[in-house]
Amino acid sequence: MQAINDFILAAAGQPWVLFLVFACCVIDGFFPPIPSESVVVGLAAVAATADVPNPIFLIATAAAGAFLGDNTAYLIGRRTGTRRWAWMRGPRMQKAFSWAGTELHKRPASLILVARFVPIGRVAVNLTAGVSHYPRPRFVGLTVLSGLLWAGYSVAIGLFFGQWFADNHLLGVIVAVICAIGLGIVVDIGISRLRGRVPADADRTPPPAEG
Repeated sequence: MQAINDFILAAAGQPWVLFLVFACCVIDGFFPPIPSESVVVGLAAVAATADVPNPIFLIATAAAGAFLGDNTAYLIGRRTGTRRWAWMRGPRMQKAFSWAGTELHKRPASLILVARFVPIGRVAVNLTAGVSHYPRPRFVGLTVLSGLLWAGYSVAIGLFFGQWFADNHLLGVIVAVICAIGLGIVVDIGISRLRGRVPADADRTPPPAEG
């Protein structure tokens, strides 16, 4: 166990860790299986007691990656639509696209801001924003803000839970990530209740028109 803790501590202090965070956050913006939250929260949990990586640098790196990932999703949606690849055509993603298209017409600004906190939700919203030609300057401004809020929130969770495990970084990472996932589920449920769930017949509803 001590060897694992030493490895985690040594890895967290390496410069390449921030490049890993950046890459995960960028890819996660348009490909949901990449667990960017877990990476950011886990490293923040280590930083809580080991002071590496620097929490400010971690927030800045995660926010920059999130911003680039979200805007990449927007461009993908604008150029290819929401049915180009197999993972987009699954029932769950198509329901999410249908829901995002409806909600973007009602309250686009708040939707783009809160969708960043829901992995599949943010991909669906960002792709759909591109498909529907939501104004690019507004989208850029909103994703700057959402990226900063999300990064700060994720690092704060890791710092809070990680501080209780100064002698066991592995356990701190595990606890912080589990708590982050739990809070993410709560946020997802809350957003669903506030905005209304995807209708039951969403899989029979065509996705937004592709332009």
